[in-house]
Amino acid sequence: MNKTWCMVFVPGIFAIIAVAVVIMLLVVKLLWAWTIPDLFPGAVQQGLIAGTISWWTAFKVALFVAVFAGLAGGRRSHQE
Repeated sequence: MNKTWCMVFVPGIFAIIAVAVVIMLLVVKLLWAWTIPDLFPGAVQQGLIAGTISWWTAFKVALFVAVFAGLAGGRRSHQE
C-alpha cells in the first residue's frame, strides 16, 4: 500500500466517523427535545424528566439504544 495514500485515507475515515457521531448526537438531542415534552408534559413541567439533554447524555442514550439494537439483531433467526 502506498504510504501517501494511507496518510490521506486514514484521517479521512476518522473525519467521516467524527462527523457521523456528531450528527447522531444532534439527532438524539433534537428528537428528545421534540418528543419528550409532548409525551410527558406534566413530568417535564414538574422537573421529573428533562425537556432537553446535554451532549454527554445524548451520547449515553445513543449508546444505550445501540447496545439494545445490537442485542436484538443478534438473536434474529436467519431462516427463510
